[in-house]
Amino acid sequence: MEFSLGNVIIVFPPLLISMIMVIIIFLLVRWSRQLETRRFTIFFYFLISTSTTIIYSHATTEGLFQLKLPMGFLVILLYLSGGNRYHPSKMKASLLGLSVALYQLILQYLG
Repeated sequence: MEFSLGNVIIVFPPLLISMIMVIIIFLLVRWSRQLETRRFTIFFYFLISTSTTIIYSHATTEGLFQLKLPMGFLVILLYLSGGNRYHPSKMKASLLGLSVALYQLILQYLG
C-alpha cells in the first residue's frame, strides 16, 4: 500500500502483515500485564526467540545453501528451564517468537 504526498511516497506493508503485527503487539502487552515486576522483559523474550542462526553452509554451482535454526528460542527455553525464572507469559512470548522465526525461515527457503 502506497501513499503519495507530493515528492514523498510512504510505503506500508500489506494489510495482512499489518494486522498480524497489531495482534502480536496486543498479545505481548496483554501477557506483560500478567507479570508483577519487569514487565518489559516479555518483549525481550519475544525478540530473542525470533532470531535464527546459520548452523550449516554449503556452496554449490547453483548458489549458496544455508541451513538455519531458531537458536534464540532454544536459548530462551534453556534459560527458562533453569531455576525459578519460568512464567507462563514468558513461555507464551517465546512460542510466539518461535512462530515468527519459523515464518521467516519458510519465507527464506521458499523465496
